Amino acid sequence: MTRLSVPDMSCGHCTAAIEKAIKAIDPTARVSCDLGAHIVEVESFLSERAVSEAIRDAGYDAKSPAAT
Repeated sequence: MTRLSVPDMSCGHCTAAIEKAIKAIDPTARVSCDLGAHIVEVESFLSERAVSEAIRDAGYDAKSPAAT
């Protein structure tokens, strides 16, 4: 499982955009967004880097929670 901090994620539109971006590269991915904690968890064959890049391509900063 990949867990990333997405500080700019603040609403349902944000979570939908992030989920759409990840599912565009892995339609079978399970994406869970916690708005309060600004955390995205992804169960997928994708690497953390691929997930981060997809989130960044959607317009959001993403980093490992330990790096925040």
